[in-house]
Amino acid sequence: MPAYLNSISVVVPPHDVHRKFIDYVTASLSEVRDQKLFRRMAARSQIEHRYSFLEATPLADRLDAAGFYCQGKFPDTGQRMAFYQQHALTLACQAFDGLLATTRAEAITHLIVTSCTGFYAPGLDLQLMEHYGLSPTVERSMVGFMGCNAAINALKLARHIVRSEAEAQVAIVNLELCTLHLQESSAVEQLLSFLLFSDGCAASLVSALPHGIELNSFHSTVLPTSQNYITWQIDNTGFEMFLSGQVPPALLRELPAIMPAVLGNRRQDEITHWAVHPGGRTILDAVEDALQLDEMALAPSRRILRDYGNMSSPTIMFVLRDMLAAGQPGAGCAMAFGPGVTAETMQFTMLAP
Repeated sequence: MPAYLNSISVVVPPHDVHRKFIDYVTASLSEVRDQKLFRRMAARSQIEHRYSFLEATPLADRLDAAGFYCQGKFPDTGQRMAFYQQHALTLACQAFDGLLATTRAEAITHLIVTSCTGFYAPGLDLQLMEHYGLSPTVERSMVGFMGCNAAINALKLARHIVRSEAEAQVAIVNLELCTLHLQESSAVEQLLSFLLFSDGCAASLVSALPHGIELNSFHSTVLPTSQNYITWQIDNTGFEMFLSGQVPPALLRELPAIMPAVLGNRRQDEITHWAVHPGGRTILDAVEDALQLDEMALAPSRRILRDYGNMSSPTIMFVLRDMLAAGQPGAGCAMAFGPGVTAETMQFTMLAP
């Protein structure tokens, strides 16, 4: 039984915080050399907008109007989780409202939620079920703490469900509030990693109805000797992300060897659509160079990076949403990278509208 990604709805919070973050960090750095380096790297990031529930403020010693981040007094993990619980449902409902423009709530049989930036129970899955009056028999699954590649894991799970239950209608919600996990630091490398991350949410539907994107196959692999390149740890002051500069070289080195398994019976020149998670400019550059892709092949991913930054798990869905809206049929390959370093990949076919 084939499975299809029928529709995707995406949303972001109301406040664009990217420019304020650059100004705030620059002012916080004591060395002029570091200030110049940070601004230069920010300009090279190819990111122009990132969104958050935290509203920017003109005050130099604060990042946001509510004072969530104040120099010398950043929030602890409990405060960050309370903020996540306060705002997660709002964003999820905005995305889910868009999804319900194309499907009926009562038709949904399964609900999958992915998130790595906040947790509570009863969780977002049960709240969505109650808010929309979904049947109490809806089967719920939580894909937690898998980072940027969690959406592909959710699509994989949804495909398994549809292939075993032909009448299944699987709703997926990918939600991250990454801007909750800024850490107070003077290390330029760490501050540059914070420059990437943003908030967003995607809601999508997978079923056996043959329209949208056919989910053909999935392949997962862990890149050798890379387990410390992407880490995500919980401590008393929030979740601490470490993103090593060794990730792009590892992708450049390892991707060519795994592509035959990723593509199966397809040749690389048969791929029309490359939906690559925009984890950062250097990530996209490494994929492009490793696979010797045309410079326009990753244009959709670069556009999402420019307009939204890296929203972790929803980001690949933003890329697929734009491809779905464009309506150009053809074979596709999606890939995203998370802690491990794990490469989660998917072969798909974009159907004609």
